[in-house]
Amino acid sequence: MTFDLTILAPHIPFLVKGAVLTAEACVLALAGSLCIGTVVAALVTSASPLLSRIAYVYVDLFRNIPFIVQLFFFFYGLPEIGIYIDAFTTGVIALSIAGGAFTSDVIRSGILSIDPGILEAAEVSGLSKPTIFRKIVMPIALRTSVRPLGSVFVNLILTSSILSTITLNELTGSAKIVASDTFRPFEIYAVLLVAYACLTYLVSLAIGALHRYLNRDQTEAA
Repeated sequence: MTFDLTILAPHIPFLVKGAVLTAEACVLALAGSLCIGTVVAALVTSASPLLSRIAYVYVDLFRNIPFIVQLFFFFYGLPEIGIYIDAFTTGVIALSIAGGAFTSDVIRSGILSIDPGILEAAEVSGLSKPTIFRKIVMPIALRTSVRPLGSVFVNLILTSSILSTITLNELTGSAKIVASDTFRPFEIYAVLLVAYACLTYLVSLAIGALHRYLNRDQTEAA
């Protein structure tokens, strides 16, 4: 068998459309998981035992259930009780909730790593706890958590390929359709491998650049 990429030419617009759909879903899911993770991390580290326990249950639950099971529950299970959500929205919600569980762990670690002396100084200066959390705790926690958050986000991008199982023609779903139409799965999936590798590599580079920018004062001091 000869390796022939020319067979892709007629299908490039369709594949590009799938890639754009993947990008849209991932951007929304990254934002959603960051928001959810931040709230859950705040609850886990809060002084309220009840809120902390609820947050821990959420994290343990969604970290220990396969993503595809969560996805099928939202897409195929909820309609049985009258809740209908389109495939794209379902994918974004499922990715956000699953990613939020892992993101919360990273942010929680960032919060716990903050020097208690900084918080004590802020309290002595008369700042309220909400102000301290918003203006001191979260900026420091997010800055120190950039690299591990990057790993979570890369994994979320890779996990988005599973959205093809709920009829969403994102990049992987589009590639499956093209492979079945052309009967040339080797070329199609070889290109898909390269596409995901390039995408995650670019995201890793961006995360590294963001980490260096946010921690530039520490680098200069060293």
